[in-house]
Amino acid sequence: MAAAGVVSGKIIYEQEGVYIHSSCAKTNDQDSLISGILRVLEKDAEVIVDWRPLDDALDSSSILYAGKDSSSVVEWTQAPKERPHRGPEHLNSYEAEWDMVNTVSFKRKPHTNGDAPSHRNGKSKWSFLFSLTDLKSIKQNKEGMGWSYLVFCLKDDVVLPALHFHQGDSKLLIESLEKHVVLCESPQDKRILLVNCQNKSLSQSFENLLDEPAYGLIQKIKKDPYTATMVGFSKVTNYIFDSLRGTDPSTHQRPPSEMADFLSDAIPGLKINQQEEPGFEVITRIDLGERPVVQRREPVSLEEWTKNIDSEGRILDVDNMKQMIFRGGLSHSLRKQAWKFLLGYFPWDSTKEERTQLQKQKTDEYFRMKLQWKSVSEEQEKRNSRLRDYRSLIEKDVNRTDRTNKFYEGQDNPGLILLHDILMTYCMYDFDLGYVQGMSDLLSPLLYVMENEVDAFWCFASYMDQMHQNFEEQMQGMKTQLIQLSTLLRLLDSGFCSYLESQDSGYLYFCFRWLLIRFKREFSFLDILRLWEVMWTDLPCKNFHLLLCCAILESEKQQIMEKHFGFNEILKHINELSMKIDVEDILCKAEAISLQMVKCKELPQAVCEILGLQDSEVTTPDSDTGEDESVGMAHPTSAFQSTTLPTLAASGSRDDSPTQISVSPNASRLTPA
Repeated sequence: MAAAGVVSGKIIYEQEGVYIHSSCAKTNDQDSLISGILRVLEKDAEVIVDWRPLDDALDSSSILYAGKDSSSVVEWTQAPKERPHRGPEHLNSYEAEWDMVNTVSFKRKPHTNGDAPSHRNGKSKWSFLFSLTDLKSIKQNKEGMGWSYLVFCLKDDVVLPALHFHQGDSKLLIESLEKHVVLCESPQDKRILLVNCQNKSLSQSFENLLDEPAYGLIQKIKKDPYTATMVGFSKVTNYIFDSLRGTDPSTHQRPPSEMADFLSDAIPGLKINQQEEPGFEVITRIDLGERPVVQRREPVSLEEWTKNIDSEGRILDVDNMKQMIFRGGLSHSLRKQAWKFLLGYFPWDSTKEERTQLQKQKTDEYFRMKLQWKSVSEEQEKRNSRLRDYRSLIEKDVNRTDRTNKFYEGQDNPGLILLHDILMTYCMYDFDLGYVQGMSDLLSPLLYVMENEVDAFWCFASYMDQMHQNFEEQMQGMKTQLIQLSTLLRLLDSGFCSYLESQDSGYLYFCFRWLLIRFKREFSFLDILRLWEVMWTDLPCKNFHLLLCCAILESEKQQIMEKHFGFNEILKHINELSMKIDVEDILCKAEAISLQMVKCKELPQAVCEILGLQDSEVTTPDSDTGEDESVGMAHPTSAFQSTTLPTLAASGSRDDSPTQISVSPNASRLTPA
């Protein structure tokens, strides 16, 4: 919409001395030059471009914005102190986004008759604003041809008046816009920049998912389903329903499945209700039997680790070591060594000498890749839009790293610098994938544990081999995992699934962030170290992380159903679980679910495939024959062979009494969905 209106939001770009030439005639008549202010603002997850004459904008230090009620406006005024000049480096920096917030104050001014102030000046007719989602192209002037100017063309073929930059040029504006959309030169005319949102939208949608309040979710889904695909579904509040209902009381009753229809379009190809799809197995209600009680042990100690290494540095009993790690995790002093094995950086059967040689080789390889991007000049980077975009996204994401851990405290902390360098180097390692926001969440714990740039990089590269599909543009990995999670949850509790569907929540989008970055934002920093090392053992079955999701949802089922939570209450409740989940309790419950499913002799084939089990009758060590008669792949009845270990009960208390746990010798490898 090109019509002007009063708008509020956070200013991310502002330029005075931007003129509209109301007359094309070559005249010195100043009345034909309309001076104004051009701003780019963020408002409710939307980016707005706004130009208005100086008379409308009052002066350079204040802006009028409409309040939520029509009886007042909000005056957003600059602090009394003089605004210092900011260079381009500052405008592109993370701190610049907060400077405006820190230097404004808010005042509320009443207006008579409930009307916003009227604009008597005829120049007001030139005012305009539009959403960046409506922008089709930008035409620039030829270099050296007078004042720099831009012409915005919208998707409905509306061409806005040319904006002439009498003070400076339009480069900073273009750079600001490129943080939100991809601009490409037209093959027919290099002066025209075409807007191509998709690649940029994918990267930024991860950021929205992780950080941005999703108050504009419904509008964004309607306007641009692709961009809205990974907006923060877990942060939706009552505002969503307000935006659906509007102000008309007759619309306050939301039509059945209206929200589900919007969300089902958000990820093309995603069909959660498998029973309606051809080729899917219909999962009927099955008696899974009694769920066993699971206990956990103390973390593996340095002494236990050392006892399991031979004179040449080989791990003697890899299966047993994985079993102990799955059962209790690792003591922190061991993580730097053990994680390299768990992530596949070091082969389990390698000697100490072989690992030393491997590290030398990998160090050389890493620094060769690092040198590639370090040696790129500014001019070269300007011609490489992908590398430029990667760097911009990385710098923004690194500055948002969780600072609660001392390793990353401070703006210029060495840990943050290493995060940046490793992520840039990964772009050289996998240039096709490059960097997508959210990856820094996976790297920061690795760097914290390794305390070494090279080791952290190769562990991260190995982890990304597992997580790669989560970050691909087609999101096939995320689609698959959401479908698989729905299948498992329906088997465990069809009643709960039916309730979620009745509240338009059957698509399980509130689990999206859990799956995307493996619960990184749901647990404390130290708890995520424990959770990840347990998952990296690939025990007790394939896709164990989906059973962790089931365990969390089961824990919240009673509150959700008894309090009759609706769509937005469910999303809000799940989001507020962050940092409140007991990691040991959830690990116990998830393993108990896996044991319960393995012992079921009528497990549906779809579930067998998800967990990596064979579609045949399972004979466990508890069976009547007392013998192992399983055919083909052995089922992980438990992750362990019979052993006596100090344990942690599901209630969270330690149990030092001997506990006998039966184990199958093999377990399926966890592979990315």
